[in-house]
Amino acid sequence: MGAGELAVILSFSRNSHVMKIAIRFTLILCTAVIFSGLTSLQAAADESQLDPAQPKGISADEIIRRFADKEKEFKEARDQYTFRQTVKVQTVDGNTVTGEYQETFDVLFDDKGKRLENVVYAPQSTLENGGISMSPEDVDDIRHRLPFVLTSDEIPEYSILYAGQQQEDELHCYVFDIAPKQIEGKKRYFQGRIWVDDHDFQIVKTFGKTVPDIRKKRGREENLFPKFTTWREQIDGKYWFPTYTKADDTLHFSLQDVHIREIVKYTDYKRFGSNVKITYEGKEVPKQPGEKDTSKQPQR
Repeated sequence: MGAGELAVILSFSRNSHVMKIAIRFTLILCTAVIFSGLTSLQAAADESQLDPAQPKGISADEIIRRFADKEKEFKEARDQYTFRQTVKVQTVDGNTVTGEYQETFDVLFDDKGKRLENVVYAPQSTLENGGISMSPEDVDDIRHRLPFVLTSDEIPEYSILYAGQQQEDELHCYVFDIAPKQIEGKKRYFQGRIWVDDHDFQIVKTFGKTVPDIRKKRGREENLFPKFTTWREQIDGKYWFPTYTKADDTLHFSLQDVHIREIVKYTDYKRFGSNVKITYEGKEVPKQPGEKDTSKQPQR
């Protein structure tokens, strides 16, 4: 499956010098109702019509169980890969870019096998010129939540509704709408739609947003999150890792709308040659021919 167009979600807070605003706090109570507000962006994707027919030869609950188990394997495997992540966020007025944030960093391992980040490019942000600024939630989402993972450990926290079947490029997929059952504390969640490959039972595409939006009346703070779509590609013939994410959305602040565009790319996936075992379908994945054990060597 090609990278193609896709979208990512970040939170954006109004700059204190550009009017921090307070707005209402929205919770997700019903998956179907939530997803109805997301269809405008999803409709632009290159895909066939959604077929609401029930799956044949397998139940929706069994599909959920199988992809959740695969997602747990995916999460553990990705933690043993190095890669480069490139981020660009822009505020736009018509065809004019009014502000921009860029960052490129490598996710690596040190000589003791500890995971770390090495920032290789980070020019001064000009997003404030466009009326927003990067919040701590934005930065955290970029690093930890944009590659949305729904493992067997997280399944109990979500309402998951089977929506049908759909063709995505050469892949035939089962489609599910998901939303958190409830918002607890300051924890962040995903709401939207996922596409599960009917062969590998792995998530290959996501569309939605990070929730909740943060709106504090007393502090006059707004932290809003755009809709996104993310595609994954198969890495090493087994795992579907995120490779490209894009957002193009308008954030409706109390006193001003802000149009943002955002692209996140994940490139140069390489398995870290540690002694940690990586499994796929319950079996250990052998190292590639010629792959060296770099568990005691600094990467890159």
